Amino acid sequence: METLVLSDSWMPLNRVSWQKAIGWVVTGRVVIVEAYEDRVIRSIDHTWPMPSVVRFVYRVSSVFVRNVKFSRKNVWVRDKGRCQYCSLKVSLAEFTFDHVVPKHQGGRTRWENVVVCCHPCNQRKKGHTPEQAGMRLRLKPVRPKSLPGTYSPVLAWSEDMPETWRDYLRSFQYWHGKLDQE
Repeated sequence: METLVLSDSWMPLNRVSWQKAIGWVVTGRVVIVEAYEDRVIRSIDHTWPMPSVVRFVYRVSSVFVRNVKFSRKNVWVRDKGRCQYCSLKVSLAEFTFDHVVPKHQGGRTRWENVVVCCHPCNQRKKGHTPEQAGMRLRLKPVRPKSLPGTYSPVLAWSEDMPETWRDYLRSFQYWHGKLDQE
């Protein structure tokens, strides 16, 4: 069972396990706004309703910092599906990712050292840095703060979610979702 988390101003932030939510209830960080019917949590000397929706009592600024997850697909999206050496458009299924500083030279697999690369450029570069291979990098690889087309499914209403979340998530989608164009 999960719990929807609201800010102190009633804005949906994320969803967490009921265990994490009840820990926040016990410490006074949140209050229970909605509860699952017929479900309770018991300790030796206290009983709480199982939280379905909780709200922070005080303003919190960085409880849920949403970093973009490092993945093959997200690297491809960040680089717009283009080889970062020759600008060739490569499909998600066909591209390779290249370590700008090769692993054997101390490079690591992370946002700041990995780029989309086509097979011919990857073969040409081999185990060298771009400078050593006489190649030029189009853009310096960086950790993205967000990616296009990655609207958070965490806060998108779906029919399999608890009914108690409906009003909170539908109003969130109204204000933050995509606009329908006629």
